[in-house]
Amino acid sequence: MKIVVADQNLAGIRAETEASLPAGSEIVWSPTRDADDIAALVGDADVLIGGHCPKEVADAGPGLRLVHAAGAGTDGIDVGALPAGCTVANTFHHEDSIAEYVAASAVLLRRGFLAQDAALRRGEWPTPAYDPAARWTGSLQEATVGFVGFGHIGSRAWDRLRAFGARGVAVTGRGAIDAAATGLDWAGSTADRLGELLACSDVVVVSAPLTPATEGLIGAAELTSMKDSAILVNVGRGPLVDERALYEALRDNVIGGAAIDVWYGYPAPGTARAEPSALPFRELGNVLMTPHSSGLTRQTFLGRAAEIGANTHRLAAGEPLANVVAVVGR
Repeated sequence: MKIVVADQNLAGIRAETEASLPAGSEIVWSPTRDADDIAALVGDADVLIGGHCPKEVADAGPGLRLVHAAGAGTDGIDVGALPAGCTVANTFHHEDSIAEYVAASAVLLRRGFLAQDAALRRGEWPTPAYDPAARWTGSLQEATVGFVGFGHIGSRAWDRLRAFGARGVAVTGRGAIDAAATGLDWAGSTADRLGELLACSDVVVVSAPLTPATEGLIGAAELTSMKDSAILVNVGRGPLVDERALYEALRDNVIGGAAIDVWYGYPAPGTARAEPSALPFRELGNVLMTPHSSGLTRQTFLGRAAEIGANTHRLAAGEPLANVVAVVGR
């Protein structure tokens, strides 16, 4: 079995990744995630590990039996171009690391630590203890956290946030959440209760999937309906929240702040520089900007490597695969 590894995130755990794969396999690592480099390696490959498989890569791999993303997203895989019978699978394991990010950023922004850090660097002490005009900040105890999306990420983030004494509410596309079983105050469908959630929440966590129906789900009207002290944390996809509406709401203090980990512009393959937005979010003092790093921990990718390895063992043994997203021709 020939296996091409094209996800650069796995390079840091190369030994662990290779150890998880079937013994005797020919394992080849692509030097980059560039399509030309990957295409040059997949001609006689059985397995491609990576989420970047455009048509030119798929066309170059007529014998591919499995394309396994090293993450949840498979939008970079041209499923229709893959050979008949090829399976596309994904993996998760990022939910604990992202939940940690959600909790940390919610505390950082709700308590005003980001602004206090900047002020103290200027010699200013903007707390009620030293400045009677300074506003009190709020803890997460008894704060309401609203989840827009409540899958792997939302549910794990709620596990962390409820430990602070927060209350939780959630909306999903189907509204199929048992609020009592999850400890939420209530849960409903996005179509019916998104407005209610935004109006009552002190922290809004966005982790819904990006689809044509959810693009721009939160726009100017939705942001205006939020509390002026509310914090928005987006760990789903950038376009779930309208770019200009979010910038203007933060600039004009319509909401209290935001932690943005998912963006509107990304580096091209093989590069590490790009503007995350055409708008100057960087100039705003109430924004925590991170480079889609909330799930990027060693623990995340050790779990992913183990799960990918288990699936390649299943493929070699002719057993059903886990986390199947699509089978070409079915």
